[in-house]
Amino acid sequence: MKKVILSLVVVAALSTSCKKDYTCTCTATGGYSVSATIHDTKSKATTACTAGNNSASGITCAIK
Repeated sequence: MKKVILSLVVVAALSTSCKKDYTCTCTATGGYSVSATIHDTKSKATTACTAGNNSASGITCAIK
């Protein structure tokens, strides 16, 4: 599960133009979390970050 989240965040970060650094943090039920830096506008970084949300698995991602 953590590999899927990290892969989504990395792909989103690499496919966008550099604007500003934003930290995307994904947290799963049980307290496990992973963070990645996204270089883009705030709107695009937020969209890329929240693409990792999965309520069925208890995964929540947000820009910090």
